Amino acid sequence: MRVFRNLHYLTVQTYKRGKVKPNCPQINIGFIPSYSQRFLSHDSPTIDTKAAISTSTSTLFQKLVEGERSALARAITLVESQHPQKQASAQNLLSMVLKDLKKRFQNLGHQSLSFRIGLTGPPGAGKSTFIETLGKLLTAQGYKVAVLAVDPSSSTTGGSLLGDKTRMQELSADINAFIRPSPASGCLGGVTRSTNEAIALCECAGYDIIIVETVGVGQSEYHVASMVDMFVMIVSPAGGDELQGLKKGIVELVDLVVVNKADGELIPSARRIQGDYISALKFVRARYKIWRPNVFCVSSRTKDGIPELWEEMQDFKNIMLETGDFVKKRKQQYKMWMWTLIEYNLLNAFKKHPRVKSLVSDTESRVENGIITPGQACDVLLKKFFGTD
Repeated sequence: MRVFRNLHYLTVQTYKRGKVKPNCPQINIGFIPSYSQRFLSHDSPTIDTKAAISTSTSTLFQKLVEGERSALARAITLVESQHPQKQASAQNLLSMVLKDLKKRFQNLGHQSLSFRIGLTGPPGAGKSTFIETLGKLLTAQGYKVAVLAVDPSSSTTGGSLLGDKTRMQELSADINAFIRPSPASGCLGGVTRSTNEAIALCECAGYDIIIVETVGVGQSEYHVASMVDMFVMIVSPAGGDELQGLKKGIVELVDLVVVNKADGELIPSARRIQGDYISALKFVRARYKIWRPNVFCVSSRTKDGIPELWEEMQDFKNIMLETGDFVKKRKQQYKMWMWTLIEYNLLNAFKKHPRVKSLVSDTESRVENGIITPGQACDVLLKKFFGTD
């Protein structure tokens, strides 16, 4: 592609092997202001990159505080990036965001804190439909709702469908709602590497309710419980008996169980599953002395039980605020955020270490052929990484 430039207008022609492609129309880019033309020439002046990045980050932060949804989307894209320069900008932005959140808490107390709700459950339980129904109820009451939906990534291509926003068409069109689907990208625990960062950005942008929807594996999404204020599990009427409920280790972390799709012919099944989970929860040690998880039957299609469920969620928040557990847990969330980043960055540093990279292929081959055990291979690579060989 070659750009022809005159004083005030730009056109583009497509080239192939140095020749103009036959019958290729010119593409008009449009009028360019004269003050911008110097950046298109080869002799453009040197730009202070660090200063430009700092100014851009400050501008993004100001728009984020003002609640611009487009700025929030750009900020989340920035923190999700793995480009070194963008990661530096992301840390600069997050530093400003966390300082702003701390200042708000000092001035307004718990009123400045958003309500972070983690939502998990097996595929097909109706999580997306439930979120849309609950989200519309909340926006109608004047709340600003942010939804961070995590989709599973392909183990072969790394791609994700990111279909949650498509399934929440009404909520997507709501001016008081923000929906952000993100790929899991191989991260365990049902969330992404940057879910904590995205939550902080949403709170800075003024969203009262932040809902984190996990990938929906069902039993391994324990990480999300450490980054939200309330952890909710959604199950379908065909979720098994009370023994199956006990087998799910995730039940030990939930603050509320929701049996969805309790409508029509599924009402008897939903009532039975509700009773099974009530029985199962009796054998689970409570996370709080003053709160026992309840089990609700709701229908996202008919909206039955949704208002009562929201009242239960509000009761949980108010009790946690009164006892001080809400603020205490918020501090623990920042601590877990730190350790999550340490684990991720350590693993990345290990994989990219020159001594490790040079031995990985040969070591894997020796393990596959049974020459050494996986444990021995681990010891060899770790010694190379730490330089103790």
